[in-house]
This record gives sequence, structure tokens and C-alpha cells, in this order.
Amino acid sequence: MLANEKFEIRGVNHLALVCKDMQRTVDFYSGLLGMPLTKTIDLPNGMGQHFFFDIGNGDSLAFFWFPDAPESQPGITHPAAMVGGGSIASAHASMNHVAFDVPEDKIEEYQQKLEQAGIEVTKVVNHDDSPMQASPTITDTTFVRSVYFRDPDGIMLEFASWTREFDERDVNCEPATAA
Repeated sequence: MLANEKFEIRGVNHLALVCKDMQRTVDFYSGLLGMPLTKTIDLPNGMGQHFFFDIGNGDSLAFFWFPDAPESQPGITHPAAMVGGGSIASAHASMNHVAFDVPEDKIEEYQQKLEQAGIEVTKVVNHDDSPMQASPTITDTTFVRSVYFRDPDGIMLEFASWTREFDERDVNCEPATAA
């Protein structure tokens, strides 16, 4: 692991997203995915609510519910399609997807559990260094295996598992610029 020499960042405290219906969100994240609800807040002056779910390792996924929030816009606020089903582009400053770390040997089992719960889920994607950046099977360059699905608001989620440690060969692209 490379050390951060500027700030002692220990992980994600919480990622805050916006939902349309807090009860539906609690049912999905606690009921279906099993994430314990750890903190609930009614915001002052009827501004809405802010709820937190435990996602492991002391990290949280949080949701705001605002009664007057604008509607989501697939392709702008979040990807219009899932991986392998069309464009996954979303607007600058949008949140594209949330990837939850899961054990590698559970990927197929979790995919089946989601399907059995009636959730649309992708096939297992073996992300690798091939020209298409994915293979139907695990290869020598596979670095993460994952499945993608959506929450009730259309937020793309991913169950992902690293398959190898990164090294100097993995940082090999120049950053693109807007210019």
C-alpha cells in the first residue's frame, strides 16, 4: 500500500446520496442488503431526513430525503444503463456508482441472491487489462470481479472484490485534460 504523506485519511466516513422515499430506501438497504441502520435524523424546519447505514469497516452510506428535491435524470444524475447494457456516462460532479467490497468467493452467490430477490443484476464482470477490459473468465490480468445492480432510485451499485495487489505496472495512463 502506498502511504498518503499529506493527510491521514483512513477510509470513507460516509458517502451521502439523495433518495426519493426514505422508507423504500431503508427497506432496500437494511431489508434486502442487510446494512444496519445506525443513525436517523429529522432535519430542522421540515427540511427532510438524513439516515446512515453501516457498510462495514466503520464506514457508512448515508441518504438525505428532501421533500422538494428535483427528480433524478438518468444519464445526468446517474448512469442510464448498467455495465454491459449501454452508456454508463453521467454528468460532471454526479455520483456514477457505489462499489461495496465483498469476498471474492461470494460474488456468484450474491449475484444469485439479488436475482432471487427480483433485482436486475449483471453477469459477473472480470475486469482485466485486455483490450475490452473484461473477460468472461478470470485471466492473469484480472484485478477485480464484480456485479452491478440498482437501488430503487436508480443508483448503480456494485459488489466488487479485488483479485490481486496493484503494483507500478497498474499506473500506466496519462490523465486526460478538459483542454
